[in-house]
Amino acid sequence: MKRRNFIKNASLTGVGIVVGSTLASCTENTSEDKSSLTKVSFPLVIGTWNVKRAATTAGEALEQGVVALDAIEQGCKIEEADEKNQTVGKGGLPDRDGHVTLDASVMDNHGNCGSVVYMENVTHAISVARKVMEETPHVILAGKGAEQFAYEQGFTKENLLTEASKKAWEAWAVKSEYKPIINIENHDTIGMLAIDKNGDISGGCTTSGLAYKMAGRVGDSPIIGSGLFVDNEIGAAVATGLGEEVVKTVGSFLIVELMRQGKSPQEACEEAIKRIVSKPNSNYKNFQVGYIAVNKQGETGYYAIHKGFSMTKYQDGNTINIPSNHYIKKS
Repeated sequence: MKRRNFIKNASLTGVGIVVGSTLASCTENTSEDKSSLTKVSFPLVIGTWNVKRAATTAGEALEQGVVALDAIEQGCKIEEADEKNQTVGKGGLPDRDGHVTLDASVMDNHGNCGSVVYMENVTHAISVARKVMEETPHVILAGKGAEQFAYEQGFTKENLLTEASKKAWEAWAVKSEYKPIINIENHDTIGMLAIDKNGDISGGCTTSGLAYKMAGRVGDSPIIGSGLFVDNEIGAAVATGLGEEVVKTVGSFLIVELMRQGKSPQEACEEAIKRIVSKPNSNYKNFQVGYIAVNKQGETGYYAIHKGFSMTKYQDGNTINIPSNHYIKKS
């Protein structure tokens, strides 16, 4: 039953942070890359990491006049189907028990959202998340329930553990040590935001999660407000990196609210990262978190704890990957 029909049939009628001067002084090159803060023409796509094929696919779809959410789905599916990408979709690195489990979320310009968590055997988690949004009265479906729903919607059952990922897992299992590696094991999410020709914003996020995670672990990516948030009046943000830290600060929602208060996307991303690293006893030197954001005017921002993060942008028919010079220095 579609969400709006469910609601109609149910007849429901009611029912600035402060950072120390020492931390503030450890930003690097924040005066550079001013192009990221410049108003741009629509359509526009930005994505986490170097996802030029995905961003180009989404951007070209927007040029043809599709709405932002359609473009997001088309772009993210490129990465989900790429078996060489071991951080998302088919070929993703498994959990400690050798199971590839996927998380994904979408949010559209009307504030509708859907997600799947810990789903197995279905490659295109981003599309299943959209089906949850459009075809159910719920926001999140998990595990076997999400998988069964996907089959009911016509998705095909597949073995997501490729030979390459299986060999990597078997090698890891010799010692079974879990040690996150910045920008490698934490490079675990494809997040994408788009503004279409109508000026409307949508976003999506898809991942196979941290490699060799505990069975049942879910990160920030499918959690609306943490891994992804869209407010079509203000802007949108998406996260990548160690999801536990993003969840603790509800990072994407925080960035959008900071933009609502008048901060630029760049300023909002920086503030959200500082919220993480300024926590008492923060272990931020040992993990990565990165954010990208866009506001209603098409201004963009990006920021990370450590160097190595990058943002891909499509605009005016061109796709570029921008290595981020915006990050917190190690002290």
